[in-house]
Amino acid sequence: MSAEAMVFLFGVIVGACLLFVKVFFVILISDLEVDYINPIELCNKLNQFVLPEMFVQAFMTSIFLVSGQWIATAWNLPLVAYNANKVMNGKHMFDATEIFRTLGQHKKECFIKLGFYLLSFFYYLYRMILALVNDS
Repeated sequence: MSAEAMVFLFGVIVGACLLFVKVFFVILISDLEVDYINPIELCNKLNQFVLPEMFVQAFMTSIFLVSGQWIATAWNLPLVAYNANKVMNGKHMFDATEIFRTLGQHKKECFIKLGFYLLSFFYYLYRMILALVNDS
């Protein structure tokens, strides 16, 4: 198996994990909308995944950069920059006192990231299969 196939296999696995995390976010935000969960419980559950998600996304982008996968790097850089901006401004965590006021914004961000991770997953899967076919 070539290095390119290994990099994209890693991307497929990480992409699947990030997809799972975003689906979890969407489910919990929907539960808050229909009062199945209280705001404090929601923020406690979601905040434990916010920084690890951002770190994994940045790490995966750096792996693509080091391995010379320029298209994958360029695809991921805007999200890494957006996440870095949120962390630098201190707006990356969910706040229980502000959650109802900012719920629409959080929901929109979750759906956009879910779509991004879904497209990324299929792109990484395609590139992995392409690298495996070219190896043989």
